[in-house]
Amino acid sequence: MIDAVAQDLKGANNQAESGWRNAVRHTEIALAWLVEIPAAILVVAEVIVLFTGVIARYGFRAPIIWSDELASILFIWLAMLGAVIAFQRGEHMRMTALITRASPQLRATLETLAVAVPFVFLLALFQPSLDFLDDAQYVQLPAFDIPGTIRALAMPVGVGLMAITAFLRLLRVARLTRVAIVLATLVLLAIAGHESAHWLKSLGNLNLLIFFVGIVATGVFAGVPIAFSFGIATLGYLSFTTNVPLGVVVGRMDEGMSHLILLSVPLFVFLGLLIEMTGMARAMVAFLANCLGHVRGGLSYVLIGAMYLVSGISGSKAADMAAVTPVLFPEMIKRGAKPGDLVALLAATGAQTETIPPSLVLLTIGSVTGVSISALFTGGLLPGVVLGIALCVLVRWRYRNDDLSAVKRATWNEIGRSFVIALPAVALPFVIRGAVMEGIATATEVSTIGIVYAVIVGLLVYRRFDWRRLAPMLVSTACLSGAILLIIGAATGMAWSLTQSGFSQQLAHVMAGLPGGAFTFMMVSIIAFVVLGSVLEGIPSIVLFGPLLFPIARSMGINEVHYAMVVILAMGLGLFAPPFGVGYYCATAIGGVNPDEGMKPIIGYMLALVAGLVLVAAIPWISIGFL
Repeated sequence: MIDAVAQDLKGANNQAESGWRNAVRHTEIALAWLVEIPAAILVVAEVIVLFTGVIARYGFRAPIIWSDELASILFIWLAMLGAVIAFQRGEHMRMTALITRASPQLRATLETLAVAVPFVFLLALFQPSLDFLDDAQYVQLPAFDIPGTIRALAMPVGVGLMAITAFLRLLRVARLTRVAIVLATLVLLAIAGHESAHWLKSLGNLNLLIFFVGIVATGVFAGVPIAFSFGIATLGYLSFTTNVPLGVVVGRMDEGMSHLILLSVPLFVFLGLLIEMTGMARAMVAFLANCLGHVRGGLSYVLIGAMYLVSGISGSKAADMAAVTPVLFPEMIKRGAKPGDLVALLAATGAQTETIPPSLVLLTIGSVTGVSISALFTGGLLPGVVLGIALCVLVRWRYRNDDLSAVKRATWNEIGRSFVIALPAVALPFVIRGAVMEGIATATEVSTIGIVYAVIVGLLVYRRFDWRRLAPMLVSTACLSGAILLIIGAATGMAWSLTQSGFSQQLAHVMAGLPGGAFTFMMVSIIAFVVLGSVLEGIPSIVLFGPLLFPIARSMGINEVHYAMVVILAMGLGLFAPPFGVGYYCATAIGGVNPDEGMKPIIGYMLALVAGLVLVAAIPWISIGFL
């Protein structure tokens, strides 16, 4: 009798628990609708605003002076709402290599930690985001002559919605006792950091290792999303080792996420989805497969070449990858390629093509060091070819044993027919690059030309345009863009912290005093920029170290264009090399592949890139032969 009563009570408790968890789930669904609809509208609005600006300026010679400012306002809102959607869907980039190998109990704890750390970070950031909003009322937006609060409001709204989402997920998914233990542990660590602040300050720049290596690595390997691992390390460093107000983090994140050139990221993501939906991707892949499908690793060569062609068009490597991936990945997977190998090659091509003009990194180097931009544009073409050849050699070796007995070689008639069908699709990269080179559109605006072109070709040429897929595509665009941009924002905040530590000046002083002359300086520069690229990305690294190191290179007799190519490629290696490289996680997010799957295959590609980089460093003619 007692056992029966106990079972009834247990059943009633389970039913009650199930009831409130369902209520939490319904709240999450309602919140998702609240965010996804405006995010989709923002994507459409960005396309309309920027394309209208192109038509007005180039077609009617009557520039719209407020278009860029409006696009910037809409963009920061899109970035933050997209980050919320990515959090709701669990699509923020993270590494789960250790989690998948852990015991069920440890795995549950780590999964709880992966939500609890962002929750704590977002709570800590909420008040500074409100302070940032309050300060924005004193900043006037010049084109509209209104306070900047309408733009700055995106930060607290996004941070607040993500915090609510994290709280709801903790309630619904994890055991309450486990949640309490994990949160209590994080709070105790924060208290310990606060109490140890005086001692930590006495350590000086050793704190860079503690926070930006130790805490970041711990968070990444524990499965905490990459952006929040960066963010919590930055907050901890500033809170416990400096007197800098945390509002600075919000400002740096806002600056990193709202750079106008990054607006091309969501637009190229949307363009990639359109290319697939309208049948343009299928036509291009059919033609490329007919040309190289009978060759071992044929479509991998196509991926390397495609990234070379589109690189630099958007000014953003993430946008370049987003433009190519939907076209090639599905067909390559059908042909037996492993997703991990594909995303590893995609990340490697991102590093390979960093010097291809009109690269934003090249423009930045020219602006901060005084090196001729036209010389940089000319010098950047051949190094990318050299690294591309290195990747092709590895591809040939990796796929040397592929069984192609079932693959039929296309006839010339089939190749010609597929080319005619694919011609409108194949022309797209040339339309985009031509629009930039001819001055019709900027690197930010040109993606809208591609979008309009894809819509017209899909409707009139291929006659495939599924209107029912449009809304999900817009939401997916916002989601993926938010995940990418939040990482960039968090990395920008971390880069600023490194700058303020004085680390950059110390590094330059040490490098200038190295024995061995130009050879040692070049080798140390490569190592240093690989490390810097993994934590700072290309542009922050150049802004910080370019003015310091380029004069040293000049004094040692190293041609500045040659040195620029070497350091850019080295930064690319760091940017796309796991476990810290932000670009690698962008590639995995764009490819829809778990980061763990690419860890092993990317080692070989990185070694091939290192070999190519050493060749570029050793032979200056590769960089300056055509100047």
